[in-house]
Amino acid sequence: MSNTIAHRSGLQMKPALLCAVSLTLLGTTGCGTGRWLGLGGSESSNNAKPTGNNTPSPQLTNKEFAEFAMENANSLRQQGFYQDALRELQRAIALNPELPAAYAQAGDIYRDLGEYQQAEKSYREGVRKNPRDFDNNFGLGLTLHLMNRLSEAVRTYLVALTIRPDDFETNKNLGITYLQLNEPRQGLPYAVRAVELNPTSGPARVNLGAIYAALGDDRNAVVEYQQAAELMELSPELLLNLAESLRKLGREEEVFNTLKQLVAVSPSAVAHERLGAALFRNAEYQASYDQFQRALEFDPDHYPALNGLGVYKLNVYLWSDKRDRSAMNEAITAFRRSLQINPSQPRIIELITRYN
Repeated sequence: MSNTIAHRSGLQMKPALLCAVSLTLLGTTGCGTGRWLGLGGSESSNNAKPTGNNTPSPQLTNKEFAEFAMENANSLRQQGFYQDALRELQRAIALNPELPAAYAQAGDIYRDLGEYQQAEKSYREGVRKNPRDFDNNFGLGLTLHLMNRLSEAVRTYLVALTIRPDDFETNKNLGITYLQLNEPRQGLPYAVRAVELNPTSGPARVNLGAIYAALGDDRNAVVEYQQAAELMELSPELLLNLAESLRKLGREEEVFNTLKQLVAVSPSAVAHERLGAALFRNAEYQASYDQFQRALEFDPDHYPALNGLGVYKLNVYLWSDKRDRSAMNEAITAFRRSLQINPSQPRIIELITRYN
């Protein structure tokens, strides 16, 4: 359409990392010392008293006492009595300082509570005691990842993989950490390996799809996203990523259907703006305008929706043979508001300069 300004919202779609660092992608199950995530940040609020194992026999050696304390700590942790569990682990370490599992369990609890510095300290001590202990290396890598110390996390995950090359979670996390570092090609083999190790993991397939998308391989990205959608509960990130890769492949009808589904299950400023952009590309201009307005109802500062609104109004001005000056003024106002929120938009600056 020669007399229509193409809609460019300015939203740079990045592969959504169900992790921010998302706990879903980082894994919520594990073995060894647990690697549990998301237990909450406080002690159990019920009135129950912690119940550990029976009092150990006084004939036990220090090593046996330490193992008993470890078992007690695990029981207390499962009941939600984290501080009591930590005290048991401190007792285990005092009785047997060479017990790496105690450091790993303590690190896990601190991480569950969001006390990442304490978790890091505990894991590092466990690694110092036994550099080849997998659980402490993995826990340290995950904690560094959660602290957004991504380069350190990569190095630590790589150490963990030298100990246990086929660990699913480590491969999965390493792939997404490389993507967060804008090194998707480095992360690809680990993301592929994670899917090979657990083909039914939706999060692993989302990670792999995000890496394919970052590498410009949207065809394979769509395959992974669609398989993930069959394996896990649909999330806004998954649907947005799928829609973006479908858009790049020119599969507009599927884009539209995916975004309609997104707006239905999880309406948001981003969802409505993306649907508005799809409608605009399909020449459904009034419907696109309505979606941009809905996006701004969710978030008045969502600058891509302001850009979409501005582009629509600018086209109204052009369609009127440049007689509808009020439409042009509304467009310029929307663009200026967008630039106040995000000044780094050369395309929007160009439009203001050309039409103001």
